[in-house]
Amino acid sequence: MKDFNVRDQVARAAVELFAEKGYATTSVQEVVERAGVTKGAMYHYYRSKDDLLFGIYERMLTLQREHLDEIIARGLPTAEALRMACIDVIETSIDSLQEGTVFFRSVHMLSPERQREVTRRRREYNDAFATLVRNGQREGLYRDDIPIAVLVANFFSDIHYLSNWYKPGGTESQTEVAEQITDLFLKGIAAT
Repeated sequence: MKDFNVRDQVARAAVELFAEKGYATTSVQEVVERAGVTKGAMYHYYRSKDDLLFGIYERMLTLQREHLDEIIARGLPTAEALRMACIDVIETSIDSLQEGTVFFRSVHMLSPERQREVTRRRREYNDAFATLVRNGQREGLYRDDIPIAVLVANFFSDIHYLSNWYKPGGTESQTEVAEQITDLFLKGIAAT
């Protein structure tokens, strides 16, 4: 349990500092001081600042992919599975709002290898999500006059901008917001 706490402390400190000061201007020393650990403890989990930034987003990517795979594995009707997937990705993005914000501001500073890995992982998620839409099109549930890539990009663009307007503790809960965005998306792609 202690090992997990150190890793979590370092990640939390990095997220806070990257949000406050920016990734480029935050030093490893500042991260370890904020986390209350030694550099050796940090380097046990993260080889570099690049590794730390990647790790912040990688946790969210992994969680969201696991959730999507679980939803798909249930064998639910397509409309129900897509709705659940939409709500889940919004709720988990809100749960990790600060991490996502830091990442999207700083992704271009990752090493080329890490950027390719992020692209690959996001593409895998996107493809699995798009398969749900494609299945719904085959079933006559969703419109097919717009390319799937456009439909999916439209949905995810709303999620990528959550940090610009969503404030935790506001008038609507994250579940209400997730349901509202999902309803807008699903009504927009419904076959007429």
